[in-house]
Amino acid sequence: MRSVILAAGEGTRLRPYTDDRPKCLVPLGGRPLLEWQLDALARAGIEDVCVVTGYRSELVAERGLRTVRNPDYAHTNMVASLMCARECLDGSDDVLICYGDIVYEPRLIDALAAPESPVTIAVDVDWRRLWELRMADPLADAETLRFDDGGLVTELGRVPSSYDDIEGQYVGLIAVQAAFAPRLVRAYDSLDPEGSYEGRNRDRMFMTAFLQHLIDTGTPVGAARVSGGWLEVDTVDDLAVYEMLLGRDALDPYVILERG
Repeated sequence: MRSVILAAGEGTRLRPYTDDRPKCLVPLGGRPLLEWQLDALARAGIEDVCVVTGYRSELVAERGLRTVRNPDYAHTNMVASLMCARECLDGSDDVLICYGDIVYEPRLIDALAAPESPVTIAVDVDWRRLWELRMADPLADAETLRFDDGGLVTELGRVPSSYDDIEGQYVGLIAVQAAFAPRLVRAYDSLDPEGSYEGRNRDRMFMTAFLQHLIDTGTPVGAARVSGGWLEVDTVDDLAVYEMLLGRDALDPYVILERG
């Protein structure tokens, strides 16, 4: 399995920390988020890593990592960034797609190894603990996620009307079977560039909207269900809460960060 880390965005909600660096290089516990990710990937046996960069791309490239740049990062979103790494989706290996603003334990990667469905996403079924740590009203930020009776995902990424609409939260990790990877590219290319995908055109569509499109057009999207073991660093408040817990040696109930 190889990995593609999506790290092109500006991270405006993490300013001023992202004034001079991309979001993936914002430190948590004294180390950039990207280093925590690379350690987790290595511990899970994944050494073939490509980082899709954009904003302040030179700061990632100078670390000697394999990178590909999204030149239109300021006007596109994660799916368009993923398509900049098409050479990694050539069908020669399974692919683990990772958001650049998360940290996670190797067990989440293990849960996605050898995916049984063409596409499998990591889903945190114990998500409310983390959301209640981060914000006063979890329902205002959380997104829908529903399964069918066979455990496949039927809906994700929409605004929930109640907690009943949320059977877990999508973590930001996606495993794609090698045989399906080229079809993923073709599915994107077949979309109308000016169509509306959950209210956005193709270049700006959210990853959840693309996954929902795959589901709606017949692709089985499986779920690797996990309980905790990850963090999303989306805002300045997120970072402050995590650093506070680290200072009290109290972050382990949410995620155990280990250096490789």
